[in-house]
Amino acid sequence: MGQVFSKRLGIVAVLAVIPTLVAACGSSSSPTKSIGFILKPINNPYFATMDKGAETEAAKLGVHLTVDAAADLTAAASQGAALSALIAHGYSCYIANPVDATNLVQPLVAAQHQHKPIVNVDLPISASAAQAAGVHLATYIGTNNVAAGKLAADQLAKMLAPGSQVAIIGGPASDPTSQARIEGFTEGASGKLQIVQTAAADWVQATALADATAIMERYPNLKGFFVANGEMALGVQRAIGTAGKQGKVDTIAIIGDTAVLQEVKVGTMAAAVEQFPYTIGQMGVQACTAAAEGKHLPSLVATPMEVVTQATAAKALAAFPEPFQTFTDPFTSLLRHS
Repeated sequence: MGQVFSKRLGIVAVLAVIPTLVAACGSSSSPTKSIGFILKPINNPYFATMDKGAETEAAKLGVHLTVDAAADLTAAASQGAALSALIAHGYSCYIANPVDATNLVQPLVAAQHQHKPIVNVDLPISASAAQAAGVHLATYIGTNNVAAGKLAADQLAKMLAPGSQVAIIGGPASDPTSQARIEGFTEGASGKLQIVQTAAADWVQATALADATAIMERYPNLKGFFVANGEMALGVQRAIGTAGKQGKVDTIAIIGDTAVLQEVKVGTMAAAVEQFPYTIGQMGVQACTAAAEGKHLPSLVATPMEVVTQATAAKALAAFPEPFQTFTDPFTSLLRHS
């Protein structure tokens, strides 16, 4: 059965497509699994890539996939309303990529009442909030962000002299993804590098540029930056270039798109820890499909991540958006035994 895929930004459009989707499902001579996927804004390359991975896997498995996305990273309430609209239609399973740890918990109560499995991807839903609301999450799929931060610290420490001054450019101070990455980097840098300042640049390139510029002025002996995502890393690189410190201040970032990989390839950025939103999207659809078939899912699945240097950047770009090293996908074996 081919995939029925719809992408909308807003509740009215979600409701408008329901008759079409019902008719398509009703035309099949055999039951077809359907997935409702709510995610972060797809005008962000990272989440657009996640969306693409989900689309590709849904087509491969022959399941119906309907996607709606938040307008931006602050649209907690409207993202919750869009999820409620999806749940009102009644899918076989739901994939939730929330803008924060709690904004989708109450809408998911309705999915729980439908006895439909819920797959959480990328940003973890608060376990305590879910438990208090009676929401059961079948699995969490995403990057181990603490481990990613540690990988970044290990790599930067290899490139700099012991005790070198470094700074951290993170996302919003309250964001759990940013917090986990900073935690991992701080642990990994302990005893190897001197962290002189941490700034919250809110995932915004221009803010990261301004913060990096101010930090380099304050610490003229600074040797490196750890940056919590690729968009901000591009701002940091611009700051380094404007300050005339290219080659004197190294940057490593956690990324999921090609712009930073290109910087690493040409040598303007030292390295990156690549994560794979495409794989997160793929696994989300696999997990939902298996759960809809009654399969028991592992409670947590860490998706692959790889350190990319100038020596491996071409290989990473050639394989993009998929990993350039082999990895184990636990959901493929569940689907093989369907």
